[in-house]
Amino acid sequence: MVDIRTVGVIGAGQMGTGIAHVCALAGYDVKLNDISRERIDAGVKLIERNMSRQVSRGIIDEAAMKAGLAHIFPAETLTEIGQTDLAIEAATEDETLKKAIFKSLEPFLTENTLLASNTSSISITRLASNTDRPERFIGLHFMNPAPLMKLVEIIRGIATDVATYETAVNFAKSLGKTTANAEDFPAFIVNRVLVPMINEAIYTLYEGVGTVDAIDTALRLGANHPMGPLELGDFIGLDTVLAIMNVLHEGLADSKYRPCPLLVKYVEAGWLGKKTGRGFYDYRGEHPVPTR
Repeated sequence: MVDIRTVGVIGAGQMGTGIAHVCALAGYDVKLNDISRERIDAGVKLIERNMSRQVSRGIIDEAAMKAGLAHIFPAETLTEIGQTDLAIEAATEDETLKKAIFKSLEPFLTENTLLASNTSSISITRLASNTDRPERFIGLHFMNPAPLMKLVEIIRGIATDVATYETAVNFAKSLGKTTANAEDFPAFIVNRVLVPMINEAIYTLYEGVGTVDAIDTALRLGANHPMGPLELGDFIGLDTVLAIMNVLHEGLADSKYRPCPLLVKYVEAGWLGKKTGRGFYDYRGEHPVPTR
């Protein structure tokens, strides 16, 4: 098994910064990459804010925060990512983009570098087949937000070897995470169950069965969910919800996975949820207000 000491993270958005955050707190040197230095710097600042929030809540202390931040290094080129022991892709849920990233990274990889994708739905086998090391490729699906959520789904492609799998499990456990092995089927375990529930909640709204407030209240109080499905969709990002539903619909060819037309309409409008200020709730005021 590879002895992982350095981790490269490609993507300084919500997921990439969360992964970098937990790796740095666990003592790994982390190189954070994105398409511009501005995005990388914004990602580092987001990590600092999130660690500060953990300090204020007594989850970590100031010393742990300082040590963690000292383990994070901006990486403006993929050359730096290629020299790490484990390179994790955490880009947008788009198969073409992910394949392009791995192809661009390939010339800079060391012989022993392991590759991982944080994809929440896309075939690990297909992504791995686009690289020069499918046996050293694995899915590491961190839940959002990564610093708080305990689970990491681990997904083997058809070519992933045993040593890569065991290294990935040990790595996730070293971050204080619990692992769940998922077979390489569309959306794996969590999103195979969760995202169709969100899509069904959107159908419930679309068909006029309930309002946004009624649906979310019903699931929070009637099913004891911490967050209603429409609010959760906004938190995940409605573009990501749609992308996962499309992967399920195309990959399993079952009409029960058809994305709700209202979900498609919201994405077409650019109302993607919390990150854009509007989704099933409008977040631009002091308090979120339902948009329907």
